Amino acid sequence: MTKNQKFVLLRILIAGICFILGFILHKLANLQISLFILSYLIIGLDVVWHALKNIARGKIFDEHFLMTIATLGAFCLKDFAEAAAVMLFYQIGEFFQDYAVDRSRESITELMDLRAEYATIKQGKDLIKVTPDTINVGDTIIIQPGDRVPLDGKVLSGESFMDTSALTGESVPRHVKPGEEILSGYINQKSVLEVEVTNTFQTSTATRILELVEHTSSQKAKAEHFITKFAKVYTPFVVLAAALLAVLPPIFTGQSFAVWVERALTFLVISCPCALVVSIPLGFFAGIGTASKHGILIKGGNYLEALSRTEIAVFDKTGTLTKGIFTVLNIIPANGFEKEEVLEAAAYAEGYSKHPIAQSILDCYAKPLKISEIQDAQELSGHGTSVYWNGQEILAGNDKLMNEKQILFSPVQSSDTVVYIAKNGQYMGCIEIGDEVKTDSKKAIEMLKKLGVKHTVILTGDNEEVGRSVADNVGVDQVYTKLLPEDKVACVEALLQKKGQKKSLIFIGDGMNDAPVLAQADVGIAMGGIGSDAAIEAADAVLMTDEPSKIADAIYLAKKTVQIVAQNIIFAIGIKFIILLLGAFGYASMWAAVFADVGVAFLAILNALRILKQYGNKKTVA
Repeated sequence: MTKNQKFVLLRILIAGICFILGFILHKLANLQISLFILSYLIIGLDVVWHALKNIARGKIFDEHFLMTIATLGAFCLKDFAEAAAVMLFYQIGEFFQDYAVDRSRESITELMDLRAEYATIKQGKDLIKVTPDTINVGDTIIIQPGDRVPLDGKVLSGESFMDTSALTGESVPRHVKPGEEILSGYINQKSVLEVEVTNTFQTSTATRILELVEHTSSQKAKAEHFITKFAKVYTPFVVLAAALLAVLPPIFTGQSFAVWVERALTFLVISCPCALVVSIPLGFFAGIGTASKHGILIKGGNYLEALSRTEIAVFDKTGTLTKGIFTVLNIIPANGFEKEEVLEAAAYAEGYSKHPIAQSILDCYAKPLKISEIQDAQELSGHGTSVYWNGQEILAGNDKLMNEKQILFSPVQSSDTVVYIAKNGQYMGCIEIGDEVKTDSKKAIEMLKKLGVKHTVILTGDNEEVGRSVADNVGVDQVYTKLLPEDKVACVEALLQKKGQKKSLIFIGDGMNDAPVLAQADVGIAMGGIGSDAAIEAADAVLMTDEPSKIADAIYLAKKTVQIVAQNIIFAIGIKFIILLLGAFGYASMWAAVFADVGVAFLAILNALRILKQYGNKKTVA
């Protein structure tokens, strides 16, 4: 509980004591009235002050204005107890609303603990504690058991288990050993680790996540925009209706003005749209907070809402549905070349590439490269690589590259990725490279279809055999192969034309070349917390683990959030309308108004907070 909440609670307790004493001392009329007025001033003065400040700014029609004129009107009618009670219960409701918002916010603000306060850097034989933002890439840091990892890095020595739950939502510790990457925000559980820093503080995973979280509130869902538009029309309407209710019936019926003024004031108190104004944004906030707690970062309520309407799911293949961990399976030489020559040429061709396929070739070659022998290295997007090695042109890539360079080669029909190698225009042979499908990819597709996703698609730069093999393995409906990055954008544009008018297309990818497509989709989802910076920046949601099933969990949670928000809208407006009619005709008192204003808001908030348990009680939707 914050200091401000404690102060508000203290005011509520003091005002409540004065209010109760007013009822007890009902025989002492003057003292009773004084106690009710004192209770009102203690608990309601800030509401009146807010109303006056807003009027001065030209913002007249809000709940502070409604509460002020309604309670001051009750004082004019000498209903001191009801005026104090309305303000007291209104503030109690506001207190619970603030507390509920804080509870839902906790699931997001817990992420602020991701940042370590210090890092232990190794300088010679000395260990020195410094702030993480002073450390450079390449520095060596020491992670003691119990320490939070301050910066992304690669383990140089030591083995341990890492608590990754703050980033991934997974409770099972991850075992790390020399050569493996660890991310800022992990907690070292067992042994001392020596780590080489690979990202600065500003570009580390923890900092990037916090930046994403800080910007989630800026993207509002349509339901939240509806409330803003609704309030602008609704508030002046009810004020005008109350004014007419106070004036017209006495004129036409000859009844007392006092009776209809009281009904008009009751009508105003009932009309406060607190349940809508608070519970709907809270619902989306709770949904985003719950998702973040389980390793699903969603950048705004609008994307959560769009996820709930998913009709088409489009996947990149490598690193998304497959592990992206490639292994050389076979080397097929040609034209008199030996296997070793083909592998060596491929290794030098891929020497500067960061692609996982290139890494698998370098791992297989397992010898240090003489970088000075490589010149004019080029990445040929969607085709492969080109380098000059000891003055000889080496090409490594797919069949498109061979055809484009007019190289005579023998195409290989394989369900694995094939890299063709050529030297000085002569075909040397090819290398078959395998990539394993993730264990939960098939389950993820099944879950998506259960959630109402009608069409699933794979977009890949690989050949038809590879793409079709993965699609058949996991149950994807359609596959497009041999695509360049710009071809993927064109495919997504075409698929966007096929979806329903109020439906969404989501794209899931993990690489830098996926960034344009992630931006093109209704919701772009970056797969994996260690995906490329470009992909994470372009994405609307980020999955902190490499599990495709998390996509289904995100959609499930989005559907539940939108469902609960819709319930709140219908519930709040329905109850308000009924009690407004009862108040207008004199069948609802100020006490009924208190229930309509505070009670409905409180019930709607409790309903919104159910979202916090929607995902926590079940790890998957299957």
